[in-house]
Amino acid sequence: MDEHLFELAQKAEQARLQQAIDNRVRYQGESAEDCESCGIEIPSARRLAVPGCQTCFDCQSLREVRRG
Repeated sequence: MDEHLFELAQKAEQARLQQAIDNRVRYQGESAEDCESCGIEIPSARRLAVPGCQTCFDCQSLREVRRG
């Protein structure tokens, strides 16, 4: 019975992860140079890696935690 519960928990976690992937923001356009939330400069590596980003990594992480 414990194995059955473990399998159910795994399936639930997989479904939650897939939902998060499906709901992710798809960036388009030109990246901002400064974060729209805190105003600090967005590093060029982030602007290149995430085209169209408007927030720094920390602010985006906070947004995703609040949504999740």
